[in-house]
Amino acid sequence: MKKYLAELIGTFWLVLGGCGSAVLAAAFPQLGIGFAGVALAFGLTVVTMAFAIGHISGCHLNPAVSFGLWAGGRFEARDLVPYVVAQVIGAVAAAAVLYVIASGKPGFAPGGFASNGYGDLSPGGYSMMAVLVCEVVLTAVFLFVIMGATDKRAPAGFAPLAIGLCLTLIHLVSIPVSNTSVNPARSTGVALFASTGAVGQLWLFWVAPIIGGILGALIYRTVAGDD
Repeated sequence: MKKYLAELIGTFWLVLGGCGSAVLAAAFPQLGIGFAGVALAFGLTVVTMAFAIGHISGCHLNPAVSFGLWAGGRFEARDLVPYVVAQVIGAVAAAAVLYVIASGKPGFAPGGFASNGYGDLSPGGYSMMAVLVCEVVLTAVFLFVIMGATDKRAPAGFAPLAIGLCLTLIHLVSIPVSNTSVNPARSTGVALFASTGAVGQLWLFWVAPIIGGILGALIYRTVAGDD
């Protein structure tokens, strides 16, 4: 149970830190952190939790990562469902806490609430196909980096930095496209509190990241000869 609890806490921090920066700080008058600040916040949540719980659960914080590591031969199938359940619970709990905090401001309206979307719900108005391709490709790259950074042949101790910086770069690329998911749990948590109908588009942010995660892990196994 310790590793499942670690995943719950870690995913809670990812959503509270990453989505919280988007909801509370991104557009704050004059001092807003903008897209770059939100991207960095997501990367920092992964770096900090990787050092905190990586030795307990592996610090997946993301169903797409769990599926990818399973496909890459780094994760037991029996732990897939418990990990995903823990991650989703952590994400929803974080979104609930964020909603309570955000609603303390007079005139608060949840709006998109840092949720992901395509078409009218995409920050840049990108189509469903554009968002689908973006999420698949970027999640594949994410898993490729995770597999490589945690390979026993890689320099020891630097995996959290490589993975966190990769997630930061992914957000810098794709916030305008989909508001960046690459993580079904993160998408689910905030979608439940958004007032834009984000739940209706949630299917894409489960399908695309999981497909991308599996592809990225399999590509790494092919390139690196991982047994």
